[in-house]
Amino acid sequence: MSQKLIQVKDLKKYYNGGDVKALDGVTVDVYKGDVIAVIGPSGGGKSTFLRSLNLLETPTSGSIIFDGVDITGKKVDLPLHRQKMGMVFQHFNLFPNRTILDNLTMAPIKIKKMPKTEAEEKAMALLQRVGLADRANDWPAQLSGGQKQRVAIVRAMCMHPEILLLDEITAALDPEMVREVLDVVLSLAKAGSTMVIVTHEMNFARAIADRILFIENGAVVEQSDDPKAFFASPATDRAKAFLKSFDYE
Repeated sequence: MSQKLIQVKDLKKYYNGGDVKALDGVTVDVYKGDVIAVIGPSGGGKSTFLRSLNLLETPTSGSIIFDGVDITGKKVDLPLHRQKMGMVFQHFNLFPNRTILDNLTMAPIKIKKMPKTEAEEKAMALLQRVGLADRANDWPAQLSGGQKQRVAIVRAMCMHPEILLLDEITAALDPEMVREVLDVVLSLAKAGSTMVIVTHEMNFARAIADRILFIENGAVVEQSDDPKAFFASPATDRAKAFLKSFDYE
């Protein structure tokens, strides 16, 4: 049995005194090596769920147990736990006045106190892995959107996180750039990285995920450990209706 990395228990996130229920009792376990695709309609709570995993969103109630520690509790060293979670957003958020290599080595050097030579060596190895070693000394403005997003993924990997949280990482990209980013994520999945991925790319979700979470109105409507079966014949009428709006093969 795989190691249970994160336990989410009855997670709720309410706004306006409970009038808006962004999350309404989500319970999910994430195991080491899982690749979970979180899908569902816009505004349904997918990104709120993802951002709650490292407390970028503070839950109204419920618990998130990561590495045996309830990180929603008081007196928790949250920065320490966040170091173990790599987060990649829609927008790349690279420092424009730093080279690609500098962008990648800043956190390992400053936060993990890694020697500069070691940080650069590891960053270069990861850049090589995503086909961007020759761009190490370039500036972010010199890269395409797809290349910037690949760098953003590498930046998260440079901290050697236990889990990667990917929030609609292709949403800001032109269609021709999407494939190169998805190929990088697919290679990470094949290498055994633990990932929770919010995506609208249904073909990608089916190809990469070993688990599917369908979230709507702040709740898990359906979850499946068999993505091919889920996409072929979802168990709930709501998931069936949702998938009809997508052209996937």
